[in-house]
Amino acid sequence: MIDNEWDFETLAIRTGHVRTNEGEHSEAIFPTSSFVFRSAAEAAARFGGSEPGNIYARFTNPTVRYFEDRLAALEGGEACVATSTGMSAILAVMLGLLKAGDHVVCSRAVFGTTTLLLQNIVGKFGVAFSFVDLTDMAGWEAALQPNTRLLFVETPANPLTEIVDIRELADLAHRNGSLLVVDNCFCTPALQRPLELGADIVVHSATKYLDGQGRALGGAVVGDKQRVGKEVYGVLRNGGVSMSPFNAWIFLKGLETLSLRMRAHCDNALQLAQWLEAHPAIERVHYPGLASHPQHALARRQQSGFGGIVSFIVNGGQDAAWQVIDATQMLSITANLGDTKTTITHPATTTHGRLTPEQKVQAGIADGLVRVSVGLESIRDIQRDLARGLVVA
Repeated sequence: MIDNEWDFETLAIRTGHVRTNEGEHSEAIFPTSSFVFRSAAEAAARFGGSEPGNIYARFTNPTVRYFEDRLAALEGGEACVATSTGMSAILAVMLGLLKAGDHVVCSRAVFGTTTLLLQNIVGKFGVAFSFVDLTDMAGWEAALQPNTRLLFVETPANPLTEIVDIRELADLAHRNGSLLVVDNCFCTPALQRPLELGADIVVHSATKYLDGQGRALGGAVVGDKQRVGKEVYGVLRNGGVSMSPFNAWIFLKGLETLSLRMRAHCDNALQLAQWLEAHPAIERVHYPGLASHPQHALARRQQSGFGGIVSFIVNGGQDAAWQVIDATQMLSITANLGDTKTTITHPATTTHGRLTPEQKVQAGIADGLVRVSVGLESIRDIQRDLARGLVVA
């Protein structure tokens, strides 16, 4: 049986592993900076590209390649480039596909650092950016220009779990001759496959759910052989935003349990969201699995699960939000997400803290907003821990 006949769960465990002569059952780690050639002619052929093979671990490493092959199979892409972090994956896409004079349309509903990366770093090199509301399709269309090269979205978005219709946005991008890039961090391919819905490129922070236990930093870009396999890969080879072999091995182990973990995250998150929505100290809950979520019907069509991120606004603003966070005894106060351990943070002063007040308002980042990445502990224990700081006025 070949890989493309396997189901998702099998692909996540079996794809990409090429055993060495030692016959190891688990994937091997190749912690080497370089590789030895049998002759000068072989070295020249590999450096010249006429012969495949390992050259230098910055851009060719077997363990990293195992991870790339596996994630590409799970996302349904032709090629994958693994990077040092999720932010370096986004940077590699921008550097690989854009040039001075190009224009990008980006959702306002993205990770705060993504906004700053585009504006303050990529923007210095002659690339223009427009920011629009994620769910406003008319706004997306109005923002398009003849030189618009990319549309960039997170869906579901951080931290309000807003959702855009990927197929509709992809069609809009393609009619303009543009590409659609989707950050699939919140769903992973276990719940959503943007390439099948028309997106051109998918980016990941492997640090999150792909690992699942908060052990290592990493990122990935998935797409076709030309744009990702050559243009984005060129940034990796020459720019060195490389994933380490050890981290790649960690992510390989994470992918093996991805499907099981994501289903469990979804189950816990839905129960928590329903409990919070009924709590009198809560003003509003953001979770795609709730009927009250504006894109609930779209989430049911586009995703096979609603994800593990629940955000809610506490009555009383920042003081009340901090009270909830500080009263927890089990939850981890950290801005990371996608962990088996439940994490909690205050987006307005952490993940989106460097945005201007105006940008926060535009992105819906209220002072009373709390984001919870729902882990795999007992849901009753998670609820009990949050209840400590939820005071009814």
